[in-house]
Amino acid sequence: METVEPVEREGGREYRTEELAEAAGIPVRTLRFYRERKLLPPPRREGRIAWYDEHHLARLRTIAALLDRGHTLGGIAELTAAFEKGRDVGQLGELLGIGGSEETPVRLSPEVLADYFEGEVTPENLAAALDLGYVATDGEAIVHVSRRLLDVSSALVREGVPLSAVLETGRRVREHADALAELFTELISAHLGQEAVTRLRPLAKSVVEAELTMAMDRLHQRP
Repeated sequence: METVEPVEREGGREYRTEELAEAAGIPVRTLRFYRERKLLPPPRREGRIAWYDEHHLARLRTIAALLDRGHTLGGIAELTAAFEKGRDVGQLGELLGIGGSEETPVRLSPEVLADYFEGEVTPENLAAALDLGYVATDGEAIVHVSRRLLDVSSALVREGVPLSAVLETGRRVREHADALAELFTELISAHLGQEAVTRLRPLAKSVVEAELTMAMDRLHQRP
């Protein structure tokens, strides 16, 4: 049987059904099952041929990552449906668990995300980012939970730090950050009441930033 390569078009690469399944590392029957469950947007039709693009491939990789982390297809379908109801970035932030945060979510195409991290957006790294809650799918796009974290992470990768190491460090930082947040919340609530926590958040941030700076100074000064 003659092998047909993906086609390069003006809007990007396109795949027939068999080609997309091969690129995603899944059987064709699984791809068709995802279509039936509406986990994938419809392909572009050209006569009897269904053409898929890089957005479909990114969605399949996201599904694989979520399944690897123990999510069910039903749960993935609900998440996908929620993201495809035309929510703006602020609403997506609420779905990602940062409603009311100072952080700004960023919507990216899979291609732009790959450019940020210079080819290190592998299925394993995507799974780790999904597990941390750093990214989620939004229709054909990907939403990163924080512009600041995105910029810092990509800067570290450009300096030569592997993305897998950046994500593992992010996981460890998250544990310490949760403990610090709980510490300051308990302190402020105990003495001033729960309503004062939001108002005094900048003070807590200043303490943490100062202590981190001094801790790094101490490490640098060690013989």
